[in-house]
Amino acid sequence: MAEPAAGAAPCLRVRLSGTIEITAPPGRAFPLFTASGERAWAEGWDPQFPSPVSDETEPGTVFTTAHGERRTTWTVVRREAPVAIVYVTQTSGERAGLVTVELEPSATGSTVTVGYDLTALVPAANRALQEFADHYPQFLEHWQTAIGTALAVSDR
Repeated sequence: MAEPAAGAAPCLRVRLSGTIEITAPPGRAFPLFTASGERAWAEGWDPQFPSPVSDETEPGTVFTTAHGERRTTWTVVRREAPVAIVYVTQTSGERAGLVTVELEPSATGSTVTVGYDLTALVPAANRALQEFADHYPQFLEHWQTAIGTALAVSDR
């Protein structure tokens, strides 16, 4: 493997974790963290499956997403329904890593722990990755609010 050139900035790796509380037990909440389930609460989320799937949570399942010019490939690597799902994620030329979602029953529904372990693929991607890390608490607050709204709508 090639070493970075002398004086070149190394690629940044961030390990982020946080929790949100949602008002649904794990059995009801788990589908909200699947490729298609996120459509209910994540604005602009439109996963595409290059190959037909009968169970999109099956390890080995691949889907892609697009946000503007950013194209990301996701692969399910672990599933323990309804308590955990893990994805490998890779955004070409930018970053790659793992996204982990773990659900535990709570008094009001579920405590959801969301982890991102991401590495920039080129030094030029360090800044955007650091910005993501710096705003991670707000990112999770947004998830909690959006999921709460989706659950309220589905309860009507």
